[in-house]
Amino acid sequence: MMKRIALVTGGAGGIGTAICKRLADAGHTVVTNYRNEVKTREWQEQMRAQGYEFGIFKGDVSHTDEAEQMVSAIEAELGPVDILVNNAGITRDGTFHKMSPQQWHDVIDTNLNSCFNVTRPVIEGMRTRKWGRIIQISSINGLKGQYGQANYAAAKAGMHGFTISLARENAKLGITVNTVSPGYVATDMVMAVPEDVRAKIVAEIPTGRLGKPEEIAYAVAFLVDEQAAWITGSNLDINGGQHMGW
Repeated sequence: MMKRIALVTGGAGGIGTAICKRLADAGHTVVTNYRNEVKTREWQEQMRAQGYEFGIFKGDVSHTDEAEQMVSAIEAELGPVDILVNNAGITRDGTFHKMSPQQWHDVIDTNLNSCFNVTRPVIEGMRTRKWGRIIQISSINGLKGQYGQANYAAAKAGMHGFTISLARENAKLGITVNTVSPGYVATDMVMAVPEDVRAKIVAEIPTGRLGKPEEIAYAVAFLVDEQAAWITGSNLDINGGQHMGW
């Protein structure tokens, strides 16, 4: 595979880190964004100690201007972004009748509006070069819903609507656009859930275990590959059988 520039938003998280490593292992130059520079530089050093050299660039992807400036900085320093993984995401859980406007907008802005904010600055270059890979990291809860997550489920479902429209618009230009929807994965966030609650989650998963971040990263690498050029507008469920659609 040709070496390309890959931008993974939210790359310092559990799933994001696994994606960054997998794409780097495939030979790509991988970068991510940060809001908290100190924390992200600590992550960068940890990755460097493991043999990975990831670029980090300032940019809050929930803000259009910052996302545009981030992409401009990446392309000025490294070259055009040909692989984009929209992975950044947060939760602000609460039942809808008690949910504040801030809880709603924070999640929609970071999880869904970020897809526009980051994709818009890279899509024209991809169209000109007639090659690109765009992947949204959605969620099982965008498919089945989840109590206390109306904001999160709405954002994650919206990501796939974005995917299928963008896929249609760019299919003839060598650009594929797909969604990956993980179930419950053993990230720090999930492992911080009380053990009894985690046990109830696992009991609902037919495979009998949580997913591994590396399993999500494998799917991303598969969709990025040159040979995946005929896969576009798809959603790949990776949830151990917890939710099965047609």
